[in-house]
Amino acid sequence: MEQTSKTPLNVGLLAHVDAGKTTLSEAMLYCGGILRRQGRVDHGNAYLDTDAMERERGITIFSKQAVLPLGQFALTLLDTPGHVDFSGEMERTLQVIDYAILVISGTDGVQSHTLTVWKLLERYQIPTFLFINKMDLAGADKNAVLQQLQKSLSDACLDFTQEDEALWEAIAVQDEVLTEAYLENGTLTTQEIAGAVAQRKVFPCLFGAALKTQGVQELLDVFGRYARCPQYPGQFGARVYKIARDAQGARLTYLKVTGGTLKVKDVLKGTDENGQEWQEKIDQIRIYSGARFTAAEQVCAGTVCAVTGLSKTRLGQGLGREKQAQDAVLQPVMSCEVRLPEGCDAHRALQDFRQLEEEEPQLHIVWDERLQVIRLQMMGEVQLDVIKRMILERFGISVGFAPGKIVYKETIAAPAVGIGHFEPLRHYAEVHLLLQPLARGSGLRFETACSEDVLDKNWQRLILTHLAERTHPGVLTGSPITDMKITLVAGRAHIKHTEGGDFRQATYRAVRQGLMQAQSILLEPWYSFRIEVPPEQIGRVIADVQRMGGSFAPPQSTPDTAVLEGRAPVSEMRGYPAELTGFSRGKGKISCTLSGYEPCHETADVVDAIGYDAERDTENPADSVFCAHGSGFIVPWAQVPEYAHVQSGVVPEPEEDTRAFEPIRPAPSPCVQKGDSLAEEAELAAIFERTYGPSKRRELFRTAPQPQKEYVYEPSGPEYLLVDGYNIIFAWDELRELGRENIDAARTALADILCNYQGFHKCQVILVFDAYKVKHGAGDVAKYNNIFIVYTKEAETADMYIEKTTYQLAKKRRVRVATSDGAEQMIILGHGAMRVSASMFHQEVEQVTREIRALIEESNRRNERFMKSK
Repeated sequence: MEQTSKTPLNVGLLAHVDAGKTTLSEAMLYCGGILRRQGRVDHGNAYLDTDAMERERGITIFSKQAVLPLGQFALTLLDTPGHVDFSGEMERTLQVIDYAILVISGTDGVQSHTLTVWKLLERYQIPTFLFINKMDLAGADKNAVLQQLQKSLSDACLDFTQEDEALWEAIAVQDEVLTEAYLENGTLTTQEIAGAVAQRKVFPCLFGAALKTQGVQELLDVFGRYARCPQYPGQFGARVYKIARDAQGARLTYLKVTGGTLKVKDVLKGTDENGQEWQEKIDQIRIYSGARFTAAEQVCAGTVCAVTGLSKTRLGQGLGREKQAQDAVLQPVMSCEVRLPEGCDAHRALQDFRQLEEEEPQLHIVWDERLQVIRLQMMGEVQLDVIKRMILERFGISVGFAPGKIVYKETIAAPAVGIGHFEPLRHYAEVHLLLQPLARGSGLRFETACSEDVLDKNWQRLILTHLAERTHPGVLTGSPITDMKITLVAGRAHIKHTEGGDFRQATYRAVRQGLMQAQSILLEPWYSFRIEVPPEQIGRVIADVQRMGGSFAPPQSTPDTAVLEGRAPVSEMRGYPAELTGFSRGKGKISCTLSGYEPCHETADVVDAIGYDAERDTENPADSVFCAHGSGFIVPWAQVPEYAHVQSGVVPEPEEDTRAFEPIRPAPSPCVQKGDSLAEEAELAAIFERTYGPSKRRELFRTAPQPQKEYVYEPSGPEYLLVDGYNIIFAWDELRELGRENIDAARTALADILCNYQGFHKCQVILVFDAYKVKHGAGDVAKYNNIFIVYTKEAETADMYIEKTTYQLAKKRRVRVATSDGAEQMIILGHGAMRVSASMFHQEVEQVTREIRALIEESNRRNERFMKSK
C-alpha cells in the first residue's frame, strides 16, 4: 500500500471561516493528481465536504482527511472546521498533526479567530506554514498582509516565494546557530532551514489564489522541501482524537499511531471514565480519503486511521505507551435545555444523546434530576442547529431548545483553607486543602504538600483522584470553579475504619468548606470581535460596544470600510450579529472568538437571577460529619475548624485586610452606577476594599462626621482632572448623537467644552483618547488651547494610561478622573484618587456653563451701564 512505501506525515489545514481552507485542500489534491477535477464549496461538490449539512451551509463542520502522495511522504491532509462554533473539533485534530498550514485571506488579513488558532498552534508546538489566499481579489496587498502577519503573529513569518540571499539573511537572524552558519558559509542548507521550521523558529509564507490553483504548486514544493518526519519509538502507542459512526452505524475510533505498529486483531487495553479496565480487539483498520476508505492489515507509526471493534475508547485517550491528551483550551460558553416532543421517553432519549457526547464531549449532556430535563452546552447557535439536525436524522427525534444561557464560572480572590471531615459510625476521613487563586485561563491544578508521615501516600493519591474526578460547583451560582490551585496540606485516616469512599466525602466537603470561607468571584465569557461596517456607521458600532461594557482599539478606516476590534461580554453580544446586519443593511460583518473568562460585569444581577443558595444545596454540603457517643452528628461549615482532629499547618496571609477570609455575599456590580453622592463614593470604596484590600488613602472614604466638611483632600498643589474621552462621548447624549455622524467632530466638541471648564476652574485637564490619530501607534501629547490631549500608544488603551497616570499623580496631587467605566473606577479608588461619573461630570459642566453665561451677561450689563454713563 501507498502508506507503507512512503513515510506518513499528517498536515492540518486551519483558518478562520471563509478564508478558503477547503478550496485550498481541493487545489492541493488536484495539483497532486488525486482529483481529475477541482470541486468547489459553493457548488457543493468539494471532495472533503462529505456531509450533507456541510454542502448545504458551505462550511466545514467535521474534520476530514485525504491522502496525498508528495515526494517521499504520504501526506494525510486533515481539513478542520474554521467556524468558531466547531473549534473543539479543530483543537482535537491539533493533537495528532505533525505540521499545520494556516490559511489567511489576503483581503481580510488576520482575524480574531486566526489569533486563537495561532495561540493553539503555539501551545501544541506545531510547525506551521502559512498560505495567504485570495491574492487575486481587489484590495489584496502582499506587503501589507506580510507586515500584519509579522506584527500580529510573529516576525519570523517570512516570504518564501523567492528563495534568495535576502531570505537566507532573514532566516539567519531568527537564531544564533543559523546566524553563525550563514556567516561562515554565506548560505543556509535545506536541512538547516528545515530544522528551523520544525523548531518553530521560522514560518514560511506563500501567496496565491487556491480557486485558480495559483501558488498551490509552489506551496507543495516548499512544504515537500522543508518538512521532516518525526521520530517514533518502537513500542506501540496511539492517541484517539475522534469518535464517529459510519453510514451503517458502526462505531469508528480515529487515532494516530505514535509508536510501533498496529495490526488487525490486535488486542488493545485501556480504562473507561470510571477507571475500569477494558480490553477489546480491532476488527478493521481503515485509511480514509474523503468519503471512501481503504482497508489495511497493518499500519506503521505516524499513520492516522480509523478502527472498528473498539466500544470503550474516548476522545483524547492514550493507548499503549501514549499518555492522555491535554485538556482542551476552548470550552462552550452557553447551555440550554433540550425540549423533547410530547410522549418522548426522556431517559431513552438521554441514552441516545450519549452517542453525541461520545463524539463531542464538550456538549456536557446532563440530566437535571430536580427539574427532570436534559441540558447540554454548546459554542453557538450554528452548532445548535447542527445538533438538532443530527438528533433528527440519527434518532428520529424532533427536539427544540430553550433560549441559551451563559455558562458562568467561579474562582476566588485570595487563599483559603478548606477542611472536610467524614466520620459516621465505623467510617473516618479528614482532609485539609489549601485553595489558591491562579491567573485567568489556568484551569484547576491539584497538588500535594502533605508529608507521608502524616498521611500515607496511597491515601494522598486517592484524594487527588477525587479532586480531579468531578466538576466542583462554586458557592455564588453553583457554576464550576476554575483558575485555582488546590493543594492537599494535611489529613488523617483510621487504621481500621477508613474506606475509599470516606475520603471522597471528606475531599468534596473540604473543597466546599474552603469556598464558603473564600471570597468568590463570578466569571463570565468574553468574545474578541472584529466588526466591519461602512465608515458612516462606525459611530453607532462604538456606541453599541460602549453600551455592552466592552473595550476596543482605535477604529481603522478606509474610504469604503471602517473596522473595529475589541472585546465584550458574550452575554451582551449574543444577538448583535443580527442587529448589525439589520442597521447596516447587510453591509456589516462581524467575527467573534472566545477570548477567555473575566469577572462578570453584572454580578449582583446574575446571582439574583440564578437564585442559588449554597447552604441549601444538599448534594454539595460544606458541613462535616463528626462522631460522638457512638453516633454521627453534623457540624456547620463555619465551626468545622474548631472540631478538626489535625492542624492544617498553613495560615493564609491576607495582604492587609483579614476580612478577605470572611464569608462574603455578592456585592452590587460597580459597573452600573445610579447615584452620584458621597454615600455612593463610600460604597464604591467599601466594594474596593472587600475585593482588593484597603486603599492607599482610606481616610478619603470616612463615613464619620467631619468638623467642617464631609470630604477631605490630603494632597496639596493644583488639581488634575483626567477625562476618559470615548467613555464621556458615548455617555453624554448630545456627544453620542454627534459621534454617530462624525466621531472627529464629537472629540473636538468635547475638547472645547473642557477648555471652558478649565478656564473656569483653573485645574490641569488631561483628555485621553485611544491612539485614534496616531500613525504607527507611537503615542502623542498635544496642547489644545488650555488643556492637554493625550493619544495613547497603539497597544495602550485610555484605561491603561489613566490608571498609570493616576498612580503617579495621586501621590502628590489631588486627582479626579471622569469616567463611568466600572473596572477603571475600582482601580482609581485603589490609587487614592477620586472618580467622577459621566453623569455627575455632565452636571458639573452644565453648572460651569451657566455660571460662565451669568458672568458674561453681568459683564455685558456693566458695559452697557458704563456706555450710558458716558
